[in-house]
Amino acid sequence: MSHVKAEIATQPECWRQAAKLAETPGLPARGERVAVVGCGTSWFMAKSYAVLREQLEHGETDAFQASDFPSARRYDRLIAITRSGATTETLDVMRTVREHTPVTVFTADSAEPAAEIATDAVVLDFADEKSVVQTRFATSVLATLRAHLGHDIEAAAADAEVAIRLPLPVHPALVDQITFLGRGWTVGLAEEAALKCRETAGFWTESYPAMDYRHGPISIAGPRRVVWAFGDVPAGLAEEVERTGAAFVHSRHHGGYGSIGRWLSGRAPLDPMADLILAQRVALALATTQGLDPDNPRNLTRSVVLT
Repeated sequence: MSHVKAEIATQPECWRQAAKLAETPGLPARGERVAVVGCGTSWFMAKSYAVLREQLEHGETDAFQASDFPSARRYDRLIAITRSGATTETLDVMRTVREHTPVTVFTADSAEPAAEIATDAVVLDFADEKSVVQTRFATSVLATLRAHLGHDIEAAAADAEVAIRLPLPVHPALVDQITFLGRGWTVGLAEEAALKCRETAGFWTESYPAMDYRHGPISIAGPRRVVWAFGDVPAGLAEEVERTGAAFVHSRHHGGYGSIGRWLSGRAPLDPMADLILAQRVALALATTQGLDPDNPRNLTRSVVLT
């Protein structure tokens, strides 16, 4: 079994453990103006959290790629997300702001520089990974932050256990392209799902906010292509996609899931993070059917450390 396959499967328990960190010192207080930074997968988790925190009226929250952080702005707290604790751009931001702003880092390795630079460190070593691509660490960070906002992570973890057992909504041999869509906080999850397929399998994926999808990107929809939506779906979008000949995948849209639709019939849609697990599993299947090593994708390293 590949490392990434095992890591995907352990997410429900990781989320439960992560939720216990919801009262860890250094997490934003209600009313604080917060910036969240990361690179790649970590940035997508930052984007999801930022939207959720503002929606729940906990305070103004901005998410940035670490390389594009506006250092002239002032915040009450910076949250940095770096699995390795050694990502160059993230460390640079932390060093820049720590003289005037408390810095909280989420990391899997307390021995790396990020934990030393930060004012507070939330260490999720139980969610660390041997594979290059991130799965359980990123979702466990988001689980901690969602729990801090009052979300029921036990319910999400129960949905995750379902997602690990469900048949895949996409057959690797029958699809040429996937577009992932999100709304609000699930835009970050859609971007992460697309990245997982690109990283793990070199597969053609795109991602967009669901409301913007009809403003051009729908032009590539067609037979042997899939549109996969996380969270709420704009009215009429599923029907528009299916008229192109593309398949529409959504946990509330039973027809698009085929056998999964029968499994989910009569129950609430999956938590969007559990739906992300299905996308991770599809990425793994796309890689293995091509004979690729999902633990060590080409051109990638566990952490980007620049000289």
